[in-house]
Amino acid sequence: MKSSTIPLQKLCTAFLLTVALAITGMQAVMAAPATPAVPANAPQGTLVIIGGGLRADNAEVWQRIVDLAGGKGARIAVMASASINPEKSGASIMAKLNQYGADAFFIPLGVKLANSDYRKAAEDPAIVTQIKSASGIYFAGGDQGRITQALLRPDGSRTAALEAIWSVYRGGGVIAGSSAGAAIMSTTMFYDARPVLDMLKMGVTDGREIAPGLGFIGSDVFVDQHLLVRGRFARMIPVMLKKGYHIGLGIDENSAMIVDAKRDVEVIGYSGALLIDLSGAISDRGVKNFNISNAAISYLDRGDKFNLITKVFTPSPDKADNKLDPNQPDMREPVFTNDILGNNAVLDLMGNLIDNAQQEAIGIAFGNPRDPYPDLGFEFRFSKTVNSVGYSSTEAEAYSVLKLRLDIRPIQLRQPLYRYK
Repeated sequence: MKSSTIPLQKLCTAFLLTVALAITGMQAVMAAPATPAVPANAPQGTLVIIGGGLRADNAEVWQRIVDLAGGKGARIAVMASASINPEKSGASIMAKLNQYGADAFFIPLGVKLANSDYRKAAEDPAIVTQIKSASGIYFAGGDQGRITQALLRPDGSRTAALEAIWSVYRGGGVIAGSSAGAAIMSTTMFYDARPVLDMLKMGVTDGREIAPGLGFIGSDVFVDQHLLVRGRFARMIPVMLKKGYHIGLGIDENSAMIVDAKRDVEVIGYSGALLIDLSGAISDRGVKNFNISNAAISYLDRGDKFNLITKVFTPSPDKADNKLDPNQPDMREPVFTNDILGNNAVLDLMGNLIDNAQQEAIGIAFGNPRDPYPDLGFEFRFSKTVNSVGYSSTEAEAYSVLKLRLDIRPIQLRQPLYRYK
């Protein structure tokens, strides 16, 4: 009887082939990681995060809010809790929303609302029913601390009114907010914030400069507003470091970020937004004052899109075919500003650098002699890397700028200053 045993040589060959196939399969998996999925229980609604200063004639933003809420006749609940005069602010916003086709109505809930107990109002079944009847919620500007005061119980839990707002959002409704209404979108918000430079000098403290927000955008993204006109990008970074955020989005005035259930971000309106990524950033603890290295900063212009999960950027249609060639820059002169925290200074610097033969740009920030620590300032060094990309509009003098490196270090200016004779 013949043996059915397979020869040793064939066994070895088969074994080696199996191992090779397994390794090849592993390499294929490693080379093409699965795209992160949106959590199954994620809200199905959309956020409209407005940087403040939204003008009545900004049809693109107002109309988008109404359309997202269902179009003509959409019921939008107006929450003017942040305002010093909620009724007046609420009436103004309702008029604007109705001008663009909504059926907006006022929610009588606010710390400053006359003849009203906001604690009772936040638990009132009639108000809860009103909110749940809406397909959109609009948070007015003012003081964001008044919003959280009105909608969170003293122990930090959600009131019945806030649960109703979340119900609208989970069910596919739109949550819009301007200025203070934008600040509440992340789990951490600015509360009683000092000037930007002072926060770099003295740091941020929970319960003082920052406090819990309402977290509609999720726990992984920090949001700020009034960004470019007030140089606020610099105050985002110490907060992000302190609270462990890797991604920060800052939206400028009269502009908005639309964030949908798939976590696609679209910038609309007058200006744009800054995207700050600290996933590869480090700080030198041996340096006494605030510092950071290897942060990444991008400017998303109006019409641009960015996905928070895949990190894929899509330029606006007027830039899609106009990616900048780093070998054919339009400019060659050095880029520098002595007031990086000034109105639109960071945007101007980033645009001038991305289409330039120069590889880096410098901005500095100093206070006046009466500021705390008047001799302490900061250098902001922006550098192009192999990952930096720029797009130029074919219709206007505008850029989209992706992944510049940003390093911030403290510098000293000897005081007092003397005038040369």
